[in-house]
Amino acid sequence: MAVQGIDVDLVRAQFPALQRLSVGGEPAVFFDGPGGTQVPSSVIEAMTDYLSSSNANIEGEFETSAKTDEMIAKARSYGATFVGGSSDGITFGPNMTTLNFNLIRAFGRTLKPGDEIITTMLDHDANVAPWLLMAEDRGLVVRQVGVTEDLNLDLADLRAKLSDRTKVVAFCLASNAVGTLTPALEISELAHDAGALVWADAVAYAPHRRIDVEALGCDVLLCSPYKFFGPHLGMSWMRTDLAETLPAERVRPAGSKPPGHRFETGTQLHENIAGFVAAVDYVASLGEGDDLRGRLDSAYSAIQSREAEMADQLLGELRELPHVRVTGVQDADPSQRVGTFGLVVEGYRPALLSRALGAKGVYTWNGNFYAQGIVEHLGLDLEEGLLRLGLMHYNTESEIQRCVEQLGLLISAA
Repeated sequence: MAVQGIDVDLVRAQFPALQRLSVGGEPAVFFDGPGGTQVPSSVIEAMTDYLSSSNANIEGEFETSAKTDEMIAKARSYGATFVGGSSDGITFGPNMTTLNFNLIRAFGRTLKPGDEIITTMLDHDANVAPWLLMAEDRGLVVRQVGVTEDLNLDLADLRAKLSDRTKVVAFCLASNAVGTLTPALEISELAHDAGALVWADAVAYAPHRRIDVEALGCDVLLCSPYKFFGPHLGMSWMRTDLAETLPAERVRPAGSKPPGHRFETGTQLHENIAGFVAAVDYVASLGEGDDLRGRLDSAYSAIQSREAEMADQLLGELRELPHVRVTGVQDADPSQRVGTFGLVVEGYRPALLSRALGAKGVYTWNGNFYAQGIVEHLGLDLEEGLLRLGLMHYNTESEIQRCVEQLGLLISAA
């Protein structure tokens, strides 16, 4: 079955988890992608191959250490191509949150009491709480930008909060809770006009859209390979001149080249970094082109088209269910949203619905997803939160039908 350039059967055959049967004996439906995607066999094999043939620490005078150095250098190059920036600015770490705490602590040493940081209501708390904690330590002011009725970022509010004291505008490229795409270029231009840095969270964006830090106007960007078909890992990119000058927390004998390495504390997750390289290759395999950059461009075009069709189907079928409200953008316009949907089912607890769907082999998420600002804005209990469905290019139309059918049965049976 080929849809918009992606052969879904061929794709699904590469993912061992997608062959899994649920406890009820039916094929499992993975709509849990916003919490972490499944991985293809090539990623698993790359991690296993590294551990079996090249496992060593870096910068040693022997073969397996040299192979590790080569693999990490390749990963930095792949990371640079994946985000559209320089390999010197690539940093790896255990996860995006840990990396962001490290980067923000380094940047915080350059700030003075009264300096201002702007965050947004749409963001995962990993790009909010570190700023709040640093503000407590250094006497900074943190301002939060609100959202419009359809949960788009309120640009008028951003303009009102910017000042000559603003040092950073920290925001997400896509909401991990409700799927909103933010107008990144416009935000970046406003921030830079005010003399502020642009600090972007691309975690919920990376599986759905092509990242280009130059086109988006980013100074710092963070993402998580386990959200785009790779292993558990964090990755960031920082403008080289900024990475070279920030006072990083380092043990004294550690080197500082390339600049992004300055923020890598301790031995890295080498096997996971090998898996990251394979994950980028997997994404690129969905496209066509003469080089990695071109294949990624093509792949993301195909991913966007496929996901837009599935999003349109899901939204149409959800509209037929009573008591179900999709929060945020109400259509499948790929310029406005990705395939992440936060649902309110009036009179039903998200945890109970997710558990009941899971028992039927349909895997969804419930809760606040660390998106505290948007859940509070919606007037929901922070612990209860939303029921979240996430579409990835490996999902199918029949899985959407099955999910909505099961949700409808739960609602009608109560």
